[in-house]
Amino acid sequence: MRRYKRPVLLLLASGLLFGCSNTDKSSTEPNKKEPAQASGHADLSQVTADYREYAIAEIEEFVKKTEEFANAVITGDVEKAKELYAPARMHYERSEPIAEAFADLDPKIDAREGDVPDSEWRGYHRIEKGLWVENTTKGYEKYAEQLIEDAKLLRAKVETVEVTPDLLITGAVDLLNEVSTSKVTGEEDRYSHTDLYDFVANVQGAEKIYELLSPALKEKDEALAKEIKQRFDAVYGLLNKYKKGEGYISYTELSKDQVKELSQAINELAEPLSKLGIVLEG
Repeated sequence: MRRYKRPVLLLLASGLLFGCSNTDKSSTEPNKKEPAQASGHADLSQVTADYREYAIAEIEEFVKKTEEFANAVITGDVEKAKELYAPARMHYERSEPIAEAFADLDPKIDAREGDVPDSEWRGYHRIEKGLWVENTTKGYEKYAEQLIEDAKLLRAKVETVEVTPDLLITGAVDLLNEVSTSKVTGEEDRYSHTDLYDFVANVQGAEKIYELLSPALKEKDEALAKEIKQRFDAVYGLLNKYKKGEGYISYTELSKDQVKELSQAINELAEPLSKLGIVLEG
């Protein structure tokens, strides 16, 4: 969740994401009169359709994994809930450019303690505190039940989204900036210290956008496309050092120098990635 930016997200929802779609295949077809085309931008209609399909698939998986996680909470299985927590959230983190556009649902699903009034605080991080601080699910069943409802509502609402090229380019950079400016502090998963899962998912989400835009970018600036790919490889090289089995070590195990190294690598990736806008030039 990008903190303290809900007004901006409202603008994204109304300005960059527009129109309503049906659930059939035709809903992924772009409006030929969308602003990007009208202003002479490159035709990226297939790219935006492909990204929409990717994001919806991630959100569908998020719903499934959220149900598994929430049911573990409801049945009182603390260890299983802890095991499922971070992997489930990765699907949300990968699809944040779309998921966060719904400013009413994002804080209900992903708000940290202090982001909203305590009486309104619910979702993953509320349950996270119960699992890791109190080591219990007792009293958190209602939050788990509500989380399932909120995840399903997100999936339903995402059908109204039409993706624009501007959203993709802004979203790719925002995913990385979120890591290097806030998540790197360890404040996101402050109780479970599963922050590295979030880092990886955000980088994967940005990489997917780059991959979709890469053919158009290579036509404009092949050197830039190559540099971005090299920067992604460098970031993954660092993140892979912290793998443990199918997951990642606790963020608290990283030294200050390792955190700084990771933050710097992500910044070095975000800088050339911010130039993706070149593909929108006519």
